[in-house]
Amino acid sequence: MARKRLFMRKIKEILRLRWDSGLSIRGIAKSCSVGRETVREYLRRASEAGLSWPLPDGMSDTDLEYQLFPSVGILTYRERKPPDWAKIYQELTRKGVTRKLLWTEYCEGEENSYSYSQFCELYSHWAKHLNPVLRLHHKGGEKVFIDYAGLTIPYRDAKTGDQHQAQVFVATQGASSYTYAEAQSSQDLTCWIGGHVRAFEYFNGVSRAVVIDNLKTGVTSACFYEPELNATYQELAVHYGTAVLPKIQEKEGGIKKTCIKSS
Repeated sequence: MARKRLFMRKIKEILRLRWDSGLSIRGIAKSCSVGRETVREYLRRASEAGLSWPLPDGMSDTDLEYQLFPSVGILTYRERKPPDWAKIYQELTRKGVTRKLLWTEYCEGEENSYSYSQFCELYSHWAKHLNPVLRLHHKGGEKVFIDYAGLTIPYRDAKTGDQHQAQVFVATQGASSYTYAEAQSSQDLTCWIGGHVRAFEYFNGVSRAVVIDNLKTGVTSACFYEPELNATYQELAVHYGTAVLPKIQEKEGGIKKTCIKSS
């Protein structure tokens, strides 16, 4: 019941901030720590129910819930079967899996399922209790992170009609998250080096360091302590006056750690 009261209190705060304070959707989402789509959904339901601010005197949380969720009725968190958040967390680590997809699968097996906005909000609340992650702070122009995206893009050769899979080369500035991406025919050395050159041209500059995953194209030897760069890749770094920092992963006690080794 405590969680339900907290949930209804947050809805009331959303209505107050919008109708009484005139705050924007973005501002409300930030103030209430919910998604913007969640804010829009609750405001839409409140408008359709003919509510206004302040709420009618004597309106209880149960009355408000009836007004906002008439098709569900009085259905508390405890009466709904919650998703297996740990399993969902694991599924989200797989390529191509999204919250939308997992929510759809969850709804197929539940008669009284959460809406998508509630599903995302509850998952975010659950995820806050995971092990904390170190937040990294980057200086402007300090590092650019380069890798291939996990998923490929299908394309058809205009001349032969054959279908192929394009590799997606991605370069992202650490401080601004400014991103360059291009489709390439493969992950060979020519495409890898060419992607860097075009990314530098796109950024109109070169960062002090280039951070890459332990990609075979760029790293000849994946030794954790002394990663050896491909000779051509090393020449590129010298030509542009930058440093390449391979990001090597090692396992310790069954836990995968990611470290950056300077070369």
